[in-house]
Amino acid sequence: MSLFLVVAMPFLGALLPGLLIGAGRRTCALGTLGVTVTALIGLISNLPALLRGETVMARLEWMPELGLNVTLMLDPLGFFFAGLILGIGMLIIIYGRYYLSRNDNMGEFFTYLLLFQGAMVGIVLSDNILLLLVFWELTSLSSFLLIGYWKHLPEGRQGARMALAVTGMGGLALIGGMLILGQIVGSYDLSVILENREAIQASPLYTPALILILLGCFTKSAQFPFHFWLPHAMAAPTPVSAYLHSATMVKAGIFLMARLWPVLSGTEAWFYTVTTAGLVTMCLGAVIALFKHDLKALLAFSTVSHLGLITMLLGTSTAFGALTAVFHILNHATFKAALFMSAGIVDHEAHTRDIRRLGGLRHLMPVTATIAIVAALSMAGIPLFNGFISKEMMLEEALHTELFGPNWLVPALATFGALFSAAYSFRFIVHTFFGKVRDDYPHKPHDPNMGMWVSPAFLATLVIIIGLAPFLVEPAVKAVTGAVLGGVAEVPSYHLAIWHGVTVPLFMSGIAVAGGILLLLTHKALQRGWDGAPRPEAKVIFDGLIETCAGIARWITHTLHDGAFTRYAAIFTVAVLAAAGHAWLTGTHGVHLRPAELPNLAATAGWLMLVAATGFLVFKHRDRLVALILMGIIGTIVSVGFVYFSAPDLAMTQISVEVVTIILMLLALNFLPNSTPLESSGGKRVVDGVIAILGGLGAATLSYHLMLGDFVEPSISAYHLENSYDGGGGTNVVNVILVDFRGFDTFGEIIVLGIAALVIYALTEALLAGPIRARLLNREPDKALSGERHPLMMVVLTRVMMPVVLMVGVFIFLRGHNEPGGGFIAGLIVAIAVVMQYMASGFAWASDRQRYPYHTIIGAGVLCAGLTGIGAWFTGHEFLTSSFGYVTIPPLEKFEIASAMAFDLGVFLAVVGAVMLSLESFSRLARRAHVEDSDEPMDIDPSRDTIEGGA
Repeated sequence: MSLFLVVAMPFLGALLPGLLIGAGRRTCALGTLGVTVTALIGLISNLPALLRGETVMARLEWMPELGLNVTLMLDPLGFFFAGLILGIGMLIIIYGRYYLSRNDNMGEFFTYLLLFQGAMVGIVLSDNILLLLVFWELTSLSSFLLIGYWKHLPEGRQGARMALAVTGMGGLALIGGMLILGQIVGSYDLSVILENREAIQASPLYTPALILILLGCFTKSAQFPFHFWLPHAMAAPTPVSAYLHSATMVKAGIFLMARLWPVLSGTEAWFYTVTTAGLVTMCLGAVIALFKHDLKALLAFSTVSHLGLITMLLGTSTAFGALTAVFHILNHATFKAALFMSAGIVDHEAHTRDIRRLGGLRHLMPVTATIAIVAALSMAGIPLFNGFISKEMMLEEALHTELFGPNWLVPALATFGALFSAAYSFRFIVHTFFGKVRDDYPHKPHDPNMGMWVSPAFLATLVIIIGLAPFLVEPAVKAVTGAVLGGVAEVPSYHLAIWHGVTVPLFMSGIAVAGGILLLLTHKALQRGWDGAPRPEAKVIFDGLIETCAGIARWITHTLHDGAFTRYAAIFTVAVLAAAGHAWLTGTHGVHLRPAELPNLAATAGWLMLVAATGFLVFKHRDRLVALILMGIIGTIVSVGFVYFSAPDLAMTQISVEVVTIILMLLALNFLPNSTPLESSGGKRVVDGVIAILGGLGAATLSYHLMLGDFVEPSISAYHLENSYDGGGGTNVVNVILVDFRGFDTFGEIIVLGIAALVIYALTEALLAGPIRARLLNREPDKALSGERHPLMMVVLTRVMMPVVLMVGVFIFLRGHNEPGGGFIAGLIVAIAVVMQYMASGFAWASDRQRYPYHTIIGAGVLCAGLTGIGAWFTGHEFLTSSFGYVTIPPLEKFEIASAMAFDLGVFLAVVGAVMLSLESFSRLARRAHVEDSDEPMDIDPSRDTIEGGA
């Protein structure tokens, strides 16, 4: 099966649970299970290639210029983690089917679970680091949904927020580190990055990249000081907890450290950072776990400790450390998933996870007790179980690791962590399952049906099989280790076995077990000391930090964002002026290569009118109508300026936009007071004026030097001029740029334009449905209305001009590829023609004659432009690549046909639809305000010999 399908299967299958839940819980669970089984079979189908020593690759070009491609890679390391994710995922689905109550929405739960599963498979199979980052963030989002699944529980909501905040911040750091790594190598493909160890470690950017990447890994895998979020995630349903702790989420950081081990390990920065963090996390998590009364909290901190153990092993940068880490990842996944599911069974049956209220359950729940005891003994590192072997290997590696000088420090801390690990494992067993049967359980416990315990029983069986016959998994463990080492070192010849003779690690293990028993015997006294000792609470610190950050954010927001546009403009302008001043004083502004030309009389007169209109606008801006007229004058002068500088396309666009904008703003101003209230004091207006003058002088100076200077690099204009006809089939360079060279920009712009019109429509709907409706109905006009609402001359003129303007619009549209014009300008011209009908004959009259909804016109325009772009794919070209040719149809002369015309048609339709939908929105407000009373202005009634005008 293709790797693409393996990754996509959980995402596609996430649609099934919501659909199948209507057929029953069993059907929903079986459908979900079928998705995961299919993905696992697809993964296994690639195993023969791996056994031949091949690396399976799948590649899909997406944005090669940016280095973003959908590239997947399957090697033994990826197969190992993907197998754990999908294999344990199957067991979790079976367990979850019987764990969830009938009050829980199973369809929603399994949907979230499959999304999470797909994101994790995507991480471990990604070859492109940018793609990996996408899946990385998807795990944070999907785990947020899973942890907060029980929305009615405050601790569930808080645990989900905490997990998202911590892992999300780490994800941001990881993005920076990965981008730096790709920049060093010159490629974002992992397969390429892993071949450039020397270049990466020799780069001055190695250290910042390492720190940022480790921040992402440490936050995801709950390493100190980011360990606190994981125990609070235990508010999630137990199937989620078992999945998070055994094969997913927290293992993502471990996987990434293992994946990047060949290029990041072996330096002092890696050794001291990773090894120290791992040791501290291992010991701290083990100590805290011993004093937790909640079964899931105890297991959560034990996970923190074991993740620290694996991190420490990867930090040593030795081949044996990598081998031990891989083996313990496998062992930890088996016994930890079994332990969490066993704890869930206890909670499900006894209605409590508090150890202080349990005990004696081995008599009432013998099957569950057997499974849990086997798994816990493995976690404690007792012989004949798989955890013992990897613990012995860990102690062996610690014995040969020297950190911060003393050669005894790492072995002592490793033994300390193993001792507390044995202690909390023994406490889990003894305080839960041994002792006398109690008569005060919250609910009388008993073993559940087979459906709930078969999954942990299978894992407990693997714990025993691997513990007794580790040689069965030795080839797989060594193959995965080889993928971790990546050729940097040889896979150790060490053989996995129960007995390696009387060795120092065996004595260290014995000390750990004996010490664990001693701690269990003295636990009550130790618990009293722990409860009475002052210690920082991670949750309190986190909540305080979040509240402080939120308070600072609120202060900044309320200080800067007070709703005054003048303040925003002043801050922006001052910042730009400061940056520009610094650049001007410390850099160079270039050499003047062109002589200045004196302006002629016409240009001077136009400039003076522009300055006069702008200055008058400053002093009369409170009078809205006058301000609008002055804005129209300024826009017209700017249009004339474009003509003066030989830019007819810009001139036509500017004047068309001015007409449409002024009309729409006139309609909007109809619902506003005549003048703007005075909001600024005299002193503030002086300050604003000074800032505005400085900003204007800065812009003028920059423009002056740009026009007299020249660019060091060749301008892109030369490329457009040279390739407009040959590449785009048109002599109008501006239009060819819009519909060909930068067609993607134009496509985005018409989408934004359509969205803006739809937002105006939606706001109008909200206004008409809200309190404003009554105000509109009772509104009295500021001045007496004209007696002639729809003047005869204007009505007749617009009716006559309508077909003429439409024909002009078609003409402008057709000539746009070679002469000034195009879809955008033509759309504005046609929109103006329709707007004039509204103005002359009234909103009701025009609306009643509207045949096509403006929403549909916008959609048709965007669809037409999009389909034109997609059509390029069928010819083997990139999106929106245009094509053109010349045809002759007798008796016509030879003429050009270009695919860009279809794209331009989409632009035309989107512009017309957006303008008219905005107008219609304002017209609906006007009609509600009784501005429109007649729906047939100036029409002749055959039954009368008079002409009826509007009211």
